[in-house]
Amino acid sequence: MQTNAEYQGANAPVHDSAFEDRTYRKVILRILPILLLCYMAAYLDRVNVGFAKLDMLSDLQFSNTIYALGASVFFWGYFIFEVPSNMLLHRFGARFWIARIMLSWAVISIAVAFTAPLATLFHIETSSMFYVLRFLLGICEAGFFPGVILYLNYWFPTQRQSRVMSGFLMAMPVSLTLGGMVSGWLMSSMAGIQGMAGWQWMLIIEGIPSVIMAFVVIACLCDNIDKAKWLSAAEKAMLKANLQTDSTGKVTRISEVFLNPRVWLLVLILLTFNTGFYGLAFWMPSIIKSTGITSTVQIGLLTAIPYGVATVIMLLNARHSNRTGERRLHAAIPAFIGCIGLILSAFFAHNLVLSVLFLTVAASGILSLMPIFWTLPGSLLSGAAAAAGIGMINAIGNLSGFTGSMITAVAENLTGDINNGTYVLALCLLVSGGLILAIPGSMLGRKDDARPVLPTSLNMEKA
Repeated sequence: MQTNAEYQGANAPVHDSAFEDRTYRKVILRILPILLLCYMAAYLDRVNVGFAKLDMLSDLQFSNTIYALGASVFFWGYFIFEVPSNMLLHRFGARFWIARIMLSWAVISIAVAFTAPLATLFHIETSSMFYVLRFLLGICEAGFFPGVILYLNYWFPTQRQSRVMSGFLMAMPVSLTLGGMVSGWLMSSMAGIQGMAGWQWMLIIEGIPSVIMAFVVIACLCDNIDKAKWLSAAEKAMLKANLQTDSTGKVTRISEVFLNPRVWLLVLILLTFNTGFYGLAFWMPSIIKSTGITSTVQIGLLTAIPYGVATVIMLLNARHSNRTGERRLHAAIPAFIGCIGLILSAFFAHNLVLSVLFLTVAASGILSLMPIFWTLPGSLLSGAAAAAGIGMINAIGNLSGFTGSMITAVAENLTGDINNGTYVLALCLLVSGGLILAIPGSMLGRKDDARPVLPTSLNMEKA
C-alpha cells in the first residue's frame, strides 16, 4: 500500500483508492450535514406559504389568484439575481455569501407574517405588500441552491457527485415531510396567542432555523480545499489533482455558456420538470383539503406521506444510477412516473386514499430525477463558466415556480376545479422525460458512446 507521502505532489501519477475514498468520506461528513440543514431551512421558508394559505387568504381577504401571483412572484426576484449572486459567491467565497443569503431571507420570510401591519405602515394595499415581500424573498434567496451546487463542484469530481447530490437534495423531501407536520401543528396550536393567527406564528418560528444556520455556516464552513484546516497536505493535493484532471475539456469561459446548446437543453429540462414539482409543492395542501379534510394538523400529516416515501425512492434511484453508471433512464423514467402519478391523483381527486397514494407516486418520480439531473452541469462546465452556467440553468429553470403555481390557479378559475391544473403539470413532466431522452450519450459519459465530446465526461463509478 502507498504511503501518504506519495500524494504530496498535485500531479501524483498513482492514487491509493482506500486513501482517496477515506478522504472523500471525510469531506462529505464535514460539509454535507451543514449544507443539508441549510437547505432544509431554506426549503421550509420557501414553501411554507402553501400552508399559510389555508388560513391566510381569509384573514387577509386574498383570492386564490392573489395568492398564486404572490407565491410565484418570488421566482422573478430569484431569476433576476440568480446569476449575479452565483458570480459573487465565486468571487467572495461560499462561507460569507451563503451565510448572507440565509440571514437575509430569514428576515424577509418572518416579515411575511406581518404583511398587513407593514401595508398599513407604508400606506399600500395588503396584496401589494404581499407581492413586495415575496419578491424580496426571491432576491434574498437567489444564488443559494446553485451556489451549493457550485460549491460541491469545488470539492468533488463529476464521477463522485451523484450520491453527494442525492444526500444534499434529501433535504428537500425531508423538509417538506417534517414541514407539513410542523406547519400544521403550529397553525393549530399557536392560533390566537398574543392576538396573532396560527399562520403568522408558523412563519415566524420557521424562520428562526435559517438565522441559526447562517451563524453555523460562518463558524464551520470553509470556502475551498486550500482553506480547509481539517485536511492534511496529502489530502488537499489528492483532491486538487482529481479536480484538475476532471476539468480537462470542460467549458471554462463565461461567453461560451450562453451559446452552448447543451446548456439550453438542461434549462428546458429543469423548466419542465420543476413546473410539475412546484405545482405539486405549492398546491398539495389545497388538493388534499379538496378531498374534504379540514384540520390543518391532518393535512400536514397527509402531506408528509408523499414526501417521506419520495425520500427513500430518491436515494435508492441515485444509488442504483451510481452503481450502474446509467443516468438517462434513471432521470427519464421517474419523470414519466411523476406524470402518471399526477394524472391519477387528479382523476381520483375525491377519494382521499387513492389521491394521497398517487400524489406519493408523483412526488417519488419528480424528486428521484433531481439528483441525477444536477450532476449534468458539472460534466460540461468548470470554474467561472460553472458559476455562470449553473446560475443560469437554475435561474431560468426556476421560473417554473411561476408557471407551476399559476397553472393550478388559472385552471381553477376557468373550470371551478383545483385538480384540473394537475393534468397540465403532468404534461410538463411528460415533455421533460422526452427531453431527457434526447440528451446525447457523450454528455452523459456513457462507456458505450463512440463519439465522446468531453475528454473527461462523467462516468458514474461508485463514490
